[in-house]
Amino acid sequence: MTIASMTGFARAEGHADGLSWVWEAKSVNAKALDMRFRLPPGFDALELPLRASIAQRLKRGAVTAALQLARGGNGGGGVRLNREALAAVLAIAREVAAEIATEPPRLDGLLAIKGVIESGDESEDAEARERRDAALLASWEEALGRLATTRGAEGERLAAVLEARLAEIAELLTAAEASAATQPEALRAQLKAQLRELLEAAPALPEDRLAQEAALLVAKADVREELDRLAAHVAAARALLGEGGAVGRRFDFLCQELNREANTLCSKSADLELTRIGLALKAAIEQLREQVQNIE
Repeated sequence: MTIASMTGFARAEGHADGLSWVWEAKSVNAKALDMRFRLPPGFDALELPLRASIAQRLKRGAVTAALQLARGGNGGGGVRLNREALAAVLAIAREVAAEIATEPPRLDGLLAIKGVIESGDESEDAEARERRDAALLASWEEALGRLATTRGAEGERLAAVLEARLAEIAELLTAAEASAATQPEALRAQLKAQLRELLEAAPALPEDRLAQEAALLVAKADVREELDRLAAHVAAARALLGEGGAVGRRFDFLCQELNREANTLCSKSADLELTRIGLALKAAIEQLREQVQNIE
């Protein structure tokens, strides 16, 4: 299984019973799965199955489902006169006119009464609506499948970029391990010089304070622990790439840990070359993190 991007776009078209439509599915980066719907009036019932289908296929990203409709000339769209409703209204008008002297009802007033004029959607029976909705949802599944495909294709490109960044970080770690400042001889010389300064301090430090300062110098001079943790995080990141799937959140956490160790490495370094490597590490990790923000 490969990783997927959270960015993608897809369309699907369809038509049935004189109705034609276009689905557009779009997704962008988000911390969780955020769904938004742009549906024409009267099609709100589609939202629940749309949510279920998106949640089944995708794990993260801000996903927008937009439906555009158009009716053909023979599709039962437009408006229709409900003659039964009109007859009932006229009968009531006659009864009222027989009891109260009034002018005959105007045509525009009659047509404005709810139910006298119906749209194609209003006159559509339940069976026709179910058939229409089933066709729309089948077309949506096609659009969603294409969206997942585009996200997967972008994920393959991202995987190559991430592997390149991880390789760069691994090379910098190798350079840091080979740096003269990390070698035992250099560490001993550095510690001796710093201890000499402590011993020659005036006034002289108490023995317990001297022991504390010496322990701090040893801890600060040795960056082996940071280098080991950085190498372990790189190995874990490569394992996530191999695992695939929705690994974006875990990968983002690893980037935070990588950045923390690189910061500690730079703060401990008293050597220009090691500091340069540490700064290059921070830049490479930031580039890695920027790409990881796109992973599902």
